[in-house]
Amino acid sequence: MEPIQRQKRTNIKRNRPQLQNKYSLDERGSIVSNYEGDDNSFESSDGTPVICSSSNSSYEYTTSSDGQSLPEFIGNDENAPEIFKAPRRAAVHPKRPPFLELRPHPLRETQVGKFLRTIESTDTQLWAGEECGVRVWKLSDAYEPGIGVGGRARRGDEEAAPFYESVSTAPTMCLAIDCGSKLVWSGHKDGKIRSWNMDEELNDDPFQEGLSWQAHRGPVLTMAISSYGDIWSGSENGVIHVWPWEAIDKSLSLKIEERHMASLLVEKSYVNLRSQVTSNGVCNISSQDVKVLLCDKLVAKVWAFGTSSISLWDARTRELLKVHNVDGHIENRADMPSVQDQGVEDEMNVKVVTKLKKEKPQGFLKRSRHAIAGAVRRAASKSGNEETKLKTEAVVIASNGLIYSGCTNGIILQWDGNGNRIQEFSHHPCSVLCFCTYGSRIWVGYVSGIVQVLDLDGVLIASWVAHNGPVIKMVVGNAHVFSLATHGGIRGWSIISPGPLDQIVRPELSKREQIYKRRENIKILVGTWNVGQGKPPHDSLMTWLGSAVSDVSILVVGLQEVEMGAGFLAMSAAKETVGLEGSAIGNLWQDAIGKVVDEGSTFERVGSRQLAGLLIAIWVRATVRTFVGDLDAGAVACGLGRTFGNKGGVGLRLRVYDRIMCFVNCHFAAHLEAVNRRNADFSHVYRTMAFSRSSHLLNNASAGVSSAAQGPRGINPVESHPGKGKPDLAEADLVIFCGDFNYRLFGISYDDARDLVSQRSFDWLRERDQLRAEMKAGKVFQGMREAIVTFTPTYKFDRGKPGLGGYDSGEKKRIPAWCDRILYRDNRSSSALECNLECPVVASILQYDSCMEVLESDHKPVRCKLNIEIANVDRSIRRQELGKIINSQKAKNCVHNELHFVPKTDVSTNRIVLQNQETSSFKITNKSAIDSAIFQIICEGQAIIEEDKQDLVYSSRGAFGFPRWLEVLPASGVIGPDQVADVLVRHEDFHLTELLDGFPQTWWSEDAHDKEVILKVVLRGNWSSEKRSHTVHIRHCYSARSTQPESSKNNGSGKNSEGSCSKKHSEGSGSKKHRGTNKKHSEGSGSKHGSKQSNSDDGRSLNGSEKDKKS
Repeated sequence: MEPIQRQKRTNIKRNRPQLQNKYSLDERGSIVSNYEGDDNSFESSDGTPVICSSSNSSYEYTTSSDGQSLPEFIGNDENAPEIFKAPRRAAVHPKRPPFLELRPHPLRETQVGKFLRTIESTDTQLWAGEECGVRVWKLSDAYEPGIGVGGRARRGDEEAAPFYESVSTAPTMCLAIDCGSKLVWSGHKDGKIRSWNMDEELNDDPFQEGLSWQAHRGPVLTMAISSYGDIWSGSENGVIHVWPWEAIDKSLSLKIEERHMASLLVEKSYVNLRSQVTSNGVCNISSQDVKVLLCDKLVAKVWAFGTSSISLWDARTRELLKVHNVDGHIENRADMPSVQDQGVEDEMNVKVVTKLKKEKPQGFLKRSRHAIAGAVRRAASKSGNEETKLKTEAVVIASNGLIYSGCTNGIILQWDGNGNRIQEFSHHPCSVLCFCTYGSRIWVGYVSGIVQVLDLDGVLIASWVAHNGPVIKMVVGNAHVFSLATHGGIRGWSIISPGPLDQIVRPELSKREQIYKRRENIKILVGTWNVGQGKPPHDSLMTWLGSAVSDVSILVVGLQEVEMGAGFLAMSAAKETVGLEGSAIGNLWQDAIGKVVDEGSTFERVGSRQLAGLLIAIWVRATVRTFVGDLDAGAVACGLGRTFGNKGGVGLRLRVYDRIMCFVNCHFAAHLEAVNRRNADFSHVYRTMAFSRSSHLLNNASAGVSSAAQGPRGINPVESHPGKGKPDLAEADLVIFCGDFNYRLFGISYDDARDLVSQRSFDWLRERDQLRAEMKAGKVFQGMREAIVTFTPTYKFDRGKPGLGGYDSGEKKRIPAWCDRILYRDNRSSSALECNLECPVVASILQYDSCMEVLESDHKPVRCKLNIEIANVDRSIRRQELGKIINSQKAKNCVHNELHFVPKTDVSTNRIVLQNQETSSFKITNKSAIDSAIFQIICEGQAIIEEDKQDLVYSSRGAFGFPRWLEVLPASGVIGPDQVADVLVRHEDFHLTELLDGFPQTWWSEDAHDKEVILKVVLRGNWSSEKRSHTVHIRHCYSARSTQPESSKNNGSGKNSEGSCSKKHSEGSGSKKHRGTNKKHSEGSGSKHGSKQSNSDDGRSLNGSEKDKKS
């Protein structure tokens, strides 16, 4: 290698900062000895003061061991805030419970038309509603490997546990589980309600729907099944319909050939609650969309929640009991005209009018003015009325009968069963999106991706980041809490987490890292160019990019000054206020680059983001496109008042082999003396860059993504993670900054700089580089890396002049400078770390140069090629390994007591006889002195007693609901240690005398026959998935003739009364036509039936005829 030529100049000192490795590098990367001494006192040739920070902070060079990577300079991060340091990673998160990844996070692009919106679960199945139907997982297959690789699953579900999909339908908005009828009900965007058979034989063919009918003109937003088996459905504009079980039951009994008749039968049976409470054009309930319907089976009521209004209904009589707002104040709605006077037709009229209004074109300036005015009004409204933040997003009823509602500001409200607000509390500032409850715990899911576990008093037990996106739904099934994130990922958390099981699973799973770890290697080319408002030249683009992309997988291009001028900047700022971006010139540049890299064949353009003159775009090679996606965009203005985009940054965030990579293109403040402003620009961009969906994200179906999949409306991405305390860039595994940073050379004259450039004495020039000095002082780009600059300064040139003679020859004679740079930060906290699951992204630089041949701008384009090593997880294999650990004897022994313990309980009687309007009771006694018992009473079936028949056929109602003539209070609750629960059973007359939908509906009215129902008292422990039960027979004797003599003595005392009819008890099988389960009961079929008192076995024993098998 040729020796470096240096000429001694009197106006340039040879003093150099001491390097850690005692060596510096020349312009070709050769190692040379350092000069002695370092006083850090530089002067320019004209005597002007140095415009640069001075610091003794350490910095370092790193040299590669592979002989191919370039040496790098690393910015000082010794005293930098945590946000500038690499995020910590691990094979198994040390502060999060281990989880069952039923469906790994799929790339957004793979989910077009298939986004999951909601989930529901039984003990054996998990059902999910998606944009094209429903799908179901058998939880017995939860730990099985994925079926996508060479299997039947489409892209995005390769690593998901085996599942089955339905035929195509309109988007599913909500689900409801009906275990009594073995049905899953789904509400859809087209206004239909559909049924799906739980016992359907599942195979590779899509399974068919059962009964369906048109329930609403608008979408079915929410559903609930009441204590009496009725289906309640809510839609837009506050519309609530009730679908009586009697009509549904009759329709289910019809043959498949009579499906159309069955649908009409149900459609004509509905009860419109909104019209019931409307009088003289005034409606007593809100016209807000029905967000949540919640059935309180403890006291047989139904709650209907809008965003800020709540109505409470009697589940049996369907009477309106109370209307109040989220403050708990009773609402007087006399001044609110009804939107229902004209029936459901008004829903369509509103939509038609809205559509006609949208068709009227508005000028751009008018839209901008309206948008700005709207933003001002919203800001004033928020500051003036904090109570508007109390908007309901989610609701749940706990085992103690209290209701909990979550709001958009993170506040959780607690209500009693009568609609009285008890208290409020908050543990996280983000919006609450979902709840679920099991035993004495409440699980809360937030828009930030955090899940919290609370006790029934609202005390925080545990908190962790469950997903890297909003948690939109949680359900309980098979001893797990399953959480659904907005991106479609589903994870299962043990119902006893956090707990001792986590301490067994976490280290065992970490030990098996080598089994499920995978390694990938790709190359990324990053280019930056200040194009000076020029047009895209094909030959220059070929020189800059076309010659270097042959072996790269991802191409990132950042351009500055694509368009400038005061008019364009003002127009760009106005566009940003109404969500518009991009320009014709920006698209022209992207198309020109696409031609150079063979877009459409070799590369695919993934997306872009433009802010005024700043533009960043990404292309991905077709061979790796399957593993790249979830592109989000962000922009930060640093111009006048942090509003104009002439300076600032635009960024794109990408998932590559399940690792997060961020690319940011910046243009910072100009002029030699503006070092502090440039530092401030970087800090502002880094701290405030927030990524979200962009209108210019190409080929990822941005137009087709559901609002549910994009997360709740109106949520600022910056506000989604306030509790984390870290900006989006700090959470990325790889961050690459490129752009015109505008850092200049200090302490040197124009002539001296040109002489040193012509002599290629770049090591001297690097010592006068403002950027390197500021990085050394830890004031900017803390901890970031840059290859040693060995190319000529890229600014400023006369357009069209080749070679070194092209430097600025004008009057100002701007000093040559390395304004255009590319820096990065990976997962390494030290240079010695290798790529593994604790340090999953390790980068090195293979090429870093400029293109002096390009003459169209006053800047030269710069390019940097990086080699990226990526460690990721084979989710399917890890799920299998987790299953082996969970099924090990050690883990089973750990969870045995928690999951299988049910306190010993007694029920005072197993038989009660009621006459008309009569009330009786029975007692449930918890015999445990330590543990609480949780009970729920369901109706397994009702039979009609006929004198000429000995066998009784029992028919269950929807969701094991009670017949309308029977009230059971309370039907669920918690019994403390050594405590007793009194359960009242009451006969009530119930006659449907109103006309429903204009027709007399008398065919389902209660008849005058004697009847008998089987009540099942289901008991479990605080966290147990095991259940035990008692059975109580309730007979209603319509006439005194059919009442046994001893029953008259009972007189509601709760003592046993023997019936006169024999009964057979056998399990019925659900039919393929979705019929309810029928049962026959016989006297003495269970050991408890003829006894005075029914006892459950001690829950710590796993034997006993009363115990339900765990599904």
